[in-house]
Amino acid sequence: MKFTLKPYQAEAVDDVLRELGKARQLYHGEDQVTSSVSLSATTGAGKTVMAAAVIEALFWGSERFDVSPDPGAVVIWFSDDPNLNEQTKDRLRQASEKFTYDQLVTIQHPFARAKLEPHKVYFLNTAKLTKTSLLTRGYEGDGFNVEIESFDRVAPPDLQGWTIWETIANTINDDDLTVYMILDEAHRGFNTRTTSDKKTIVSRLVNGHAGYPAVPIVWGISATIDRFKEAMAEAEVVASRRVLPPIQVEPARVQDSGLVKDTIALDIPTEAGNFDTVLVRRAVEKLREASARWERYAKAQDSPDVVRPLLVLQAPNTPDPDQIARALDEILRVFPELTGDSVRHVFGDHSTQQFGSWEVSWIEPQRVETTTNVRVLVAKDAISTGWDCPRAEVLVSFRPARDKTHITQLLGRMVRNPLARRVPGDERLNAVDCILPFFDRTTAGEVAKFLSGAIDELPGGGGKKVLLDGRELKPNPTIPGEVWSVWDALATETLPQRGARPVKRLVALAQALSADGVRPGALAEVERTMHRVLDSLAVRYKPELEAAMEEIWAVRGMTISGRRKTGKLTYTEFVERADDRAIRVGFDDAKKAFGADVAQSYVNHLAGDDDEDDDGLREAFVTVSALAIVKDVREQVDREAKQLADKWFDEHRVAIKELSDERQQAFEEIRASATEPQRGELKRPRTRMEDYQVIDEDGRIAIAVQVGGHLMSDDDGMFPLSSLNAWEHEVVMCEFARDSFRAWYRNPSRAAVDSLGVTYRDAVGNWRSMHPDFVFFNEVGGKIVPSIVDPHGHHLEDSLVKLQALARFAGDYGTEFHRIEALAKIGNQMRVLDLQAERVRAGILASDKVPLELYSSDLASNYDNAGA
Repeated sequence: MKFTLKPYQAEAVDDVLRELGKARQLYHGEDQVTSSVSLSATTGAGKTVMAAAVIEALFWGSERFDVSPDPGAVVIWFSDDPNLNEQTKDRLRQASEKFTYDQLVTIQHPFARAKLEPHKVYFLNTAKLTKTSLLTRGYEGDGFNVEIESFDRVAPPDLQGWTIWETIANTINDDDLTVYMILDEAHRGFNTRTTSDKKTIVSRLVNGHAGYPAVPIVWGISATIDRFKEAMAEAEVVASRRVLPPIQVEPARVQDSGLVKDTIALDIPTEAGNFDTVLVRRAVEKLREASARWERYAKAQDSPDVVRPLLVLQAPNTPDPDQIARALDEILRVFPELTGDSVRHVFGDHSTQQFGSWEVSWIEPQRVETTTNVRVLVAKDAISTGWDCPRAEVLVSFRPARDKTHITQLLGRMVRNPLARRVPGDERLNAVDCILPFFDRTTAGEVAKFLSGAIDELPGGGGKKVLLDGRELKPNPTIPGEVWSVWDALATETLPQRGARPVKRLVALAQALSADGVRPGALAEVERTMHRVLDSLAVRYKPELEAAMEEIWAVRGMTISGRRKTGKLTYTEFVERADDRAIRVGFDDAKKAFGADVAQSYVNHLAGDDDEDDDGLREAFVTVSALAIVKDVREQVDREAKQLADKWFDEHRVAIKELSDERQQAFEEIRASATEPQRGELKRPRTRMEDYQVIDEDGRIAIAVQVGGHLMSDDDGMFPLSSLNAWEHEVVMCEFARDSFRAWYRNPSRAAVDSLGVTYRDAVGNWRSMHPDFVFFNEVGGKIVPSIVDPHGHHLEDSLVKLQALARFAGDYGTEFHRIEALAKIGNQMRVLDLQAERVRAGILASDKVPLELYSSDLASNYDNAGA
């Protein structure tokens, strides 16, 4: 893969490959059971990237996912849109360096193939399988086509010996092949335009029909599991098809990954009137500001790639050409650098549109992202499924207030981050602006709540901030430098990754350090170090090593013989010496244990320089394979690799921090690729977006309360408390009243470089992260000290495991903090659990009670009486 998979993507790929493996076994078993697998992930999760990794593993195998290649794998990628298929082909090539052009095949007439070929991805869409398609003329089946008069049977398609249905059937019927059908955006694949009693084209593929066999394995990719279930139900999928466990990517993990933007800023009129031109002007100013900001960021990062942000004008279904013309005139007046060539439209009518004096050409939606000279796009409803444009950062909607759903759908195309990562500490570049001239204050609160909760429609779901009066905050100039120094040293934890291996992590770190010039020759240094470790372990565990080598050399089998007269069977064991192929199979396990680089280099180390000594080389392969079998050797190698990686992270901490944001993120991903939480590095926030308005219980808009002392502030040194609930507001006011108070920080509730995180395992054992609400800074004994104060609802389902996670964190890092406290309100009294106290931590960690009982017990005290 060209792209590094995010942890949630790697886990999803692992899960999909496991289920596809089960599906393959079911189909090639005696009963030839067909099955279906579903992957649900919200828009922006990178479904095509995940699919690319899965297909790579099916075709070529994967050491990372411990998967052998399927030599007969044939993939049919099916959607209802040929443009979407072409976009998918491009994305697969972008994601993987292994796909060649002849392996990604768009099926189109003429297609003279008796069977589809293995290790190819064939792209089909609904239109290619209709009765009017040149690929299907001549197809015989249940009255779906009209036969040609005077022919005994329907003639095959011109220039083809087989219909596409026959080609697919021949492929399925070949026992050496396995057909995997990917339904892209599966919830759309079964929409029927015919009568309710006629099966859709896709259902014919899934179920089989008219003597044609069913597709063995169906893999549905959709936004939600429910949509795939509905699709399969609509297709009347036969009961014999086995439904395997679904794979679902949590929307919150997509949001945490940084692939999608964190914030949506809403701009609406504050009074009645026609303000569309005024707000268009505001939108263009935001576009200009974003353009300048992205240029500054690229320059600061020494990057040649500059994001060219896009403004989207959303028109009603029946556009007013004069309204659009006025908007375009205003855009050109405010941003004169733009030209007519900078404007395009994506209406269903592909012809040039006339808006006043403007002639605006049509552009394919999938080309907008890469056609960077286009800076203004005119659209109607949600643009076709699968299209997205990460550089679209400003939306002006001319739709009326009742069209909340249409706005949400289009925003879903816009909220992906253009760099496919969060810009560290800069919420302004992680935001999208939505300007609504025809909404008013009465409906603004509804829109904010609607957008925040639109989990299916908006990537990342409810993890976004939706701001009514969003303003940019910057580092507070009144905060002493000593506070920032304490911030820089704060402990935080990385999220472990499934399947991480210490040696691979060390090799990845060495390659990165060497590539960035931080530690030249680091990979060779790793190899020399691990060679010494393995040499030493081979001596220490010599008896176990020799036994393992004997086992590798011996290929054991059994001969079964019988006599016709007696009918008795005789079983005789035999042992043969392993050949080179058998030894190579054993070496594959060594590569998994030690990593391919270290395993191969150690073979070369043992074999020496004599290339002609086949026996010596063979002995070296066997020795390395045997070392991987010895459990104590593997565990010690892992310990040594972890220690060296941790040592290098410490040694080069400052040098890594001086690299670009992109490279720093790469190192953080390597740091996190461990089986246990690692101490991470917090970065200072650069900008912050906060709301200066709040929605009260009656849905009315009010001005937010503002306070000082926050690490991020406006020009007046103030921070709005709009994001705080009643408990959090009470805690902030109480902490402000302490004489020792010097500063505070509202910790973002998402995984980010400027958010202190604590890791924990959820109820099923998956690693997750929590983010305590506040970090306060107090002056105690003439020194600035940090405290974690976390008011957290005791009624939430995961409240106990999160409380236990914070208690464990306090046990590991408590000496670096003045206080680490968890709070909850019981009745009218705020109660506090002092996690610095060993007795309290022990009680929490041993508890299986609901947190309400812990806060009500003698482990807790009244928050009013807590000292500074």
